[in-house]
Amino acid sequence: MTQDIHVNLGELIRTFGGELIGGADVVISGVATLASAGPNDIAFLSNAKYRSLLPDTRAGAVILGVQDQDATPLPRIITSNPYAYMAKVSAFFHPVARPEPGIDSTAVVEATATIASDASIGPHAVIAKHASIGARVVIGAGCYVGADVEIGADTFLYPGVVIYAACKLGARGILHSGVVIGADGFGIAQEHGHWHKVPQVGRVVIGDDVEIGANTTVDRGALEDTVIEDGVKLDNQIQVAHNVRIGAHTAIAGCVGIAGSTTIGKHCMIGGAAMILGHLSIADGTTISTGTMVTKTIDEPGTYTAMWAAMPHREWLKGVAQLRRMDELMRRLRELEEKIQALERKSS
Repeated sequence: MTQDIHVNLGELIRTFGGELIGGADVVISGVATLASAGPNDIAFLSNAKYRSLLPDTRAGAVILGVQDQDATPLPRIITSNPYAYMAKVSAFFHPVARPEPGIDSTAVVEATATIASDASIGPHAVIAKHASIGARVVIGAGCYVGADVEIGADTFLYPGVVIYAACKLGARGILHSGVVIGADGFGIAQEHGHWHKVPQVGRVVIGDDVEIGANTTVDRGALEDTVIEDGVKLDNQIQVAHNVRIGAHTAIAGCVGIAGSTTIGKHCMIGGAAMILGHLSIADGTTISTGTMVTKTIDEPGTYTAMWAAMPHREWLKGVAQLRRMDELMRRLRELEEKIQALERKSS
């Protein structure tokens, strides 16, 4: 929700740093793109393909990288990371509205639960026995917090979040609507054509400053815990299976599936709809492209891609047909190589 906030550029510099060129007294009240900004907005340029919009922007000021500091006469803030700077300024103009502390009269709270006096428990929320709710935590309407759950200070649960028993959430987390933490992992064992459920007795343990997008699910461990370390950012509709470990400050885009007992390193980036098979390890600092299927452990950081870009259907059919003939073509190539080598031996 937009708040009525006005600030001059000099104040922004004192708060967030950066170098100001001109216009310390210029007052702004919002952040916008170069194309949509008006005189009361600050715009930003972080992607070179939008540089052509800079001369015609109506923004009152702009946030630029060092390489673009002379590209406009407008008042401007120069920083090494314009996108991150924009994010901080935008958060300043759009603080999250937090409800007043207290427990709604329709909430159900077990007598053995511990709730900080400045926490907020919304309508029809359920807090089960021995749960611990930290300072300034917000539990939105219709949330369920299971028995023995621990939630750290300043964590925000939007309406409809479900936390199963014994899971632990760190401080300053954000869980969006539809998130389910701690449901049973998909543990089944086959015997004589029938499936036996493997009890899932581990927990989910989530570190500080983690954000989890809408309808993402994180399964509890089978015997040990599923762990999401500090600073991890998960998009919407991600499946994190049992006993997965995600390293600190890794970011994962929507619709990714991570099978059980896989370890993802720190500072990784995983593109949307990537699929990662179970019992693998992915090195710190790895980037996995959108739609990539990961079938083997990745020991060396880098960018990994396994997909075909969109193409006309007839071309795709032709490519598949050629792939199917690859074994035959390789066999014929080896035969030719052997014949050439034989001829070379005769001629020598």
